[in-house]
Amino acid sequence: MSLKWTDVLDIAIELAEARPDVDPRAVNFVDLRDWVMALDDFDDAPEHCGEKILEAIQQNWIEECED
Repeated sequence: MSLKWTDVLDIAIELAEARPDVDPRAVNFVDLRDWVMALDDFDDAPEHCGEKILEAIQQNWIEECED
């Protein structure tokens, strides 16, 4: 499965699994963007990412950690 920036929930799940020791509330957007692009299944252009997408990924990641 290939992840795109719009797959915010799937990206959040992948990040939660890849970085279980990280508090998503404390992640800055520069690191978050880099970590998303480093995911094995991620395949999208960096210029397709914006602040709203990063906010959505971060919010979903927070919710994943609370479950």
